[in-house]
Amino acid sequence: MKKNLLIIGIALALFSGCGNEYNRIYKYADTSYKYECAKQYFALGKFQQASSLLQDVVMVQKGRSSAQESLYLLAMAEYNNRDYESASATFKKYFQSYPRGMFAEQSAYYIGQSLYESTPEPRLDQTPTVGAISAYQNFLDYFPDSKYRDDAQAKLFQLQDNLVRKELLSAKLYYNLGGYFGNINANTESNYEACIITAQNALRAYPYTTLREDFSVLIMKSKYYLAKNSSEERKVERYREAEDECYAFLNEFPESKMCDTALDYIEKCKKITND
Repeated sequence: MKKNLLIIGIALALFSGCGNEYNRIYKYADTSYKYECAKQYFALGKFQQASSLLQDVVMVQKGRSSAQESLYLLAMAEYNNRDYESASATFKKYFQSYPRGMFAEQSAYYIGQSLYESTPEPRLDQTPTVGAISAYQNFLDYFPDSKYRDDAQAKLFQLQDNLVRKELLSAKLYYNLGGYFGNINANTESNYEACIITAQNALRAYPYTTLREDFSVLIMKSKYYLAKNSSEERKVERYREAEDECYAFLNEFPESKMCDTALDYIEKCKKITND
């Protein structure tokens, strides 16, 4: 009864809109009171205030029955306040501290979710993306029957696509740089080779990507231009490789808009390889 009255009193104080109320609560010495206030702030959607109060009391809660709840609430307050880096670290701390705790499943999921929210566009550094993929994979390993499973899987595939797009952008960059630098036998050749290697590595790592055709087009075109710009002693060999690549492309993508290009390359390759 006494606790219920305390909660009602806190709620009334917070709803009163007194500008100095938060500062008064923050300075209060009674951590149990501060914790109840933090929960009320959380319930009101005032996540910054809730987070600040919870950070101040969460260490004191260790060993108490409210320890798990306070740590999880801190993580959720940080997440809802869009402080995703802190949220991910706090969810991880919860899961490591309470792997069988009452909020273990949610925390494992939100480690990945927090990292997911902070992932950059494909052309930028993808370190957070790699971390989010790893977190979602760990979550699915620990909780294969979770209600969050479908969402985690969908986002994991989306993040993998981001990594693939990053590789596609890199391959395109090498291809576009093909004729810009130096002489043919040095700089230009190395750019086409870099495009081929980047695209082939991406296809090996992600064989079922929806961007498979895009990578294959870059490989085919790079092999043709690599042959075209090769030294005389390597020209025939590389035209044969380019021709083989064109046939492989036609076999795999018979309906592609690039089939005419592949056939054109084959004709040009044959003029060299049949001489």
